[in-house]
Amino acid sequence: MDEQLWDMNTTVGDLRRAVHDFVDARDWYKYHTPKNLAMSIAIEAAEIMEHFQWLSLEESKGLAEDDDLRAEIADELADVLIYCLSFANSAGIEVSDAIHRKLNRNQTRFPVEEVRGKLGHT
Repeated sequence: MDEQLWDMNTTVGDLRRAVHDFVDARDWYKYHTPKNLAMSIAIEAAEIMEHFQWLSLEESKGLAEDDDLRAEIADELADVLIYCLSFANSAGIEVSDAIHRKLNRNQTRFPVEEVRGKLGHT
């Protein structure tokens, strides 16, 4: 499959199953508890932040233009997402449902006509 199309053709379920298979084959479910996974998510997110720690806004935008640095950041992002999917598996959370519910709540919390162009929090 063309790598550019993976996001368009891979479902969240496919990714969850791949993460499950990886964890299960290594007998890691005894370690993949919600507490441990929540900590791992935060740790890996901090590793993304390290790439941007002392950069100006303009310098941080330039990281995406450097293929090697973008690849390093992509690896860290993959770690975060893998741990998030493993967390969903461990906690029995339906990712798509959780995202849709949160976006629906945020539609009310942050009406477009009031917040368009202003910084908002989800």
